[in-house]
Amino acid sequence: MAMKVFKYKFTKVTTILIYAGIFLCALCVGLNIFSIVTSDLSSSANIVYPVIQYTLMFLIPLALAVILVSLLVSSYYSIDEKWLKTSFGVIKSKYDLKDIKTLLLDRTTNKLSVYFNNESFIVIVVKEDWYDDFIDALCSANDKIEFTINSKENKKDDEEKK
Repeated sequence: MAMKVFKYKFTKVTTILIYAGIFLCALCVGLNIFSIVTSDLSSSANIVYPVIQYTLMFLIPLALAVILVSLLVSSYYSIDEKWLKTSFGVIKSKYDLKDIKTLLLDRTTNKLSVYFNNESFIVIVVKEDWYDDFIDALCSANDKIEFTINSKENKKDDEEKK
């Protein structure tokens, strides 16, 4: 089985905030360059403090920009023969497919969740159009995974039984 990759789906607000953060990082770097060009380092009593200050003024926005860009570029789920891998920017995790117990598609909340044998779970955040492909890829990688759908109609039936 070839590795299947599913891109993480950010909300519109989150995407706008990420782009705004990247813009602010670029603005900070520009302002820092302007500050260095217009200031006179030789008038400083001790040259070490302004050098530390300007270094930090560049490192912090650049580090934040790297994190934000990595969120846009490297946020995905991948499924291969042995692993379900999640990547959220620089944060990466992998789960053994043998440890997956249940795959639940809840139609009332429109969430896709993966439950593990140790009773923990993760919520899969991809485009709703990709749910079927994700389910097919995961279930074909491990045919022992139980797939369940909770629908609005099932909830009504369950309530009537009680």
